[in-house]
Amino acid sequence: MKLFTERLMLEEITMNYLPQVHELHSLPETDRFNTLGIPAFLSQTEELLKSWITLTQALPKSKFVFVLLHKDSGEFTGLFGLNMGKVNYRNAEIWYKLLPAYWNRGYATECTREILRFCFKDLALHRVEAGCAVDNLASVKVLEKSGFTREGRSRKLLPIRGEWADNYFYSILEEEFI
Repeated sequence: MKLFTERLMLEEITMNYLPQVHELHSLPETDRFNTLGIPAFLSQTEELLKSWITLTQALPKSKFVFVLLHKDSGEFTGLFGLNMGKVNYRNAEIWYKLLPAYWNRGYATECTREILRFCFKDLALHRVEAGCAVDNLASVKVLEKSGFTREGRSRKLLPIRGEWADNYFYSILEEEFI
């Protein structure tokens, strides 16, 4: 499956992207608000990709993980994930992680809007959720620009580099998506 934005193609992840995903996860800048931590070995990233691919192939589909590729150059720009919730709730949670070279250029917002279109139009979801560390101002901006509403704050929810960080919870409903 492939999705398209003005500048990017979103393609379901395969093991072919192991080196790029490992690089993305190994950068201190992209790990700043990440609960996974920096992988010590390529094998850790390989196991993570295998688990993602297994979940993306399950029926009913419980997870989507997309690699983000620049349309013009084909360059790997990041990852975007969609974790499906309970079927009768018609909900899902999104996450994303981009290479620093693509920060502050609108790529995350562009992808988020396309994923929301996919969620509400193609998957007929009712609600999409997201969370981010309260200090992750870039993600706060992406979510709010994309139409999400901040619903609350959880204290010391996220284990990040041996410390606990607060998390904002966001959601957008199908009737709010434009």
